[in-house]
Amino acid sequence: MTTSHAPTFIRHLAAIACACVVAALPVQPASAATATTTFLVSANVLSFCSVTALPLAFGSYSGTQVDTTTTLSVTCTFGTAYSIGLSAGTTSGNSITARRMVRTAGTEVLGYSLFSDSQRSVNWGDTPATNAVAGTGSGLAQSLTVYGRLPAGQTTIPVGAYSDIVTVTVNY
Repeated sequence: MTTSHAPTFIRHLAAIACACVVAALPVQPASAATATTTFLVSANVLSFCSVTALPLAFGSYSGTQVDTTTTLSVTCTFGTAYSIGLSAGTTSGNSITARRMVRTAGTEVLGYSLFSDSQRSVNWGDTPATNAVAGTGSGLAQSLTVYGRLPAGQTTIPVGAYSDIVTVTVNY
């Protein structure tokens, strides 16, 4: 009996051919499972204001009217309604309509006024909706002018340096 090796050879040849075909196929990555979720992102923008003020210097006074100005700068978050008030000052007996500076080396006073308009007709006070100045924040610095006046005729005032301190308040 003769044994033929042909079927075994063909089986080996077929196995080698299959291995070559499989090796030539592109490798597919293993499919991974995924899961997703979401999360909320939020913020709350708060109303905020800040204010700065430059000094108001009348300079020399010799009994004639002296007008001068200074600038306030207010920065409030966009859309924030505000009002800026100016106090009567720290000299005893002051009021919004009768502000006075006191002499540094004494008790004598020199009257002055602060106004919110260039005609110097509207006293700038510290009561919202009455004599304070209202505005709405833009997110950027906004300049406001304070108009000061030393009235004429204060000729019996002693020589010397006079001063007062006015507080600027922003209500928002």
